[in-house]
Amino acid sequence: MRLRLIPDETNINFFRYAWITFGASAVMMMLSVVVFLVYGLNFGIDFRGGTSIRTQSTEQVDVAAYRNALTPMNLGDISITEVFDPTFGPNQNVAMIRIQAQDGDESISPQTIAQVQDALRSVAPDITFPSVESVGPKVSGELIRTAIWSVLGALTAIVIYIWLRFEWQFAVGAVAALVHDVTLTIGLFALLQIRFDLAIIAAILTIVGYSINDTVVVFDRARENLRKYKSRPLVEVLNISANETLSRTLMTSGTTLLALIALIVLGGDVIRGFVFAIAWGIIVGTYSSLYVAKNIVLMLGVKRDWSKKDPSAGTKYGHIDT
Repeated sequence: MRLRLIPDETNINFFRYAWITFGASAVMMMLSVVVFLVYGLNFGIDFRGGTSIRTQSTEQVDVAAYRNALTPMNLGDISITEVFDPTFGPNQNVAMIRIQAQDGDESISPQTIAQVQDALRSVAPDITFPSVESVGPKVSGELIRTAIWSVLGALTAIVIYIWLRFEWQFAVGAVAALVHDVTLTIGLFALLQIRFDLAIIAAILTIVGYSINDTVVVFDRARENLRKYKSRPLVEVLNISANETLSRTLMTSGTTLLALIALIVLGGDVIRGFVFAIAWGIIVGTYSSLYVAKNIVLMLGVKRDWSKKDPSAGTKYGHIDT
C-alpha cells in the first residue's frame, strides 16, 4: 500500500477567494516596495566594494576560527570561503577573505590589512597571503547594472517564450507571477537586512526559472483542457487544470524544500543567504503559480475559436464572474 500525502484527484476551487488571495499579493508587493525604499538592501562586498585577501596554509582552513579572530576588529561584512582546486597539493589549503570597504574609503587601509594578517597568524602561524586585491565603487556599480540587466533579460526571454507557446494573456499572467516572486524576495531581504550579493542574484534567477516551470505546467494543462472542454467557462477549465497538476506541484516543491532546509541548517554561513532566497522563492513561486498567474489569465480572458473544428462550439471568452 502506497502512502499518499496528496490525493491524485482534488477538487479545490482556487478562485473561491480570489479577491482575497489576489488582493493580498498586491498588498504584499506594495509593502515590499515600501520596505525596499525605506530600508534599502544590505549590499555585500560585491556591490559595495572592499578588499579580497587570499590566504594559504599547510593547516586545514577553519572558517569559524578565522571569523572569530577577525570579529573583534569590527570590520563589518566579512566573507570567508575555502578555495578547492584539484591541482592543490595535500598541504595547500587556500581561503578567500573579503572585507567590505570602510566608510569613506575605497578599500581597507594597509594598516588594517596588516592587523588582519596578524589576527589570522594567531590561528595559523604559517599562513601566507599570496594576493591582496581591492574592488572599488566603480566596479561595484557595474556589477549592480549587470545584475539588473541579467534579471530583466531573463524576464524578457520568458515573456517571448510564453507568448509564442501560448496566448499573450498567458504571457502576461506568467510575467505578473514572476514580478510578484522577485518583488517579495527583494522585500524580504530588505526587511530582514540579509546580505545581498551576487549569490543572491543567482538565487533570484533560479527562482525565476523554478517559478516559470510551475506556471508553464499549469498553463500547458489548461491549454489541453481548453480543447477538451470547449463549452466550459474559463474559470472551470483553469480550476480543473490546477487541480490536475496540484499533486505534481506540491510534491516537487516539498521535496526541494526538504533539501534546502537541510542546507540552511547544516550548510553554514557562506551559502545560507543563497539557500534561504531559493527556499523563499519556491514558496512564493508555488503560490503565484496557483493564485496569481491564473487570476491574470481569467481577468484578461482567452478567446477560444473552434469554428474550424466544431461549428457548434462557442467563440466567446470563456471567463465568468466569480
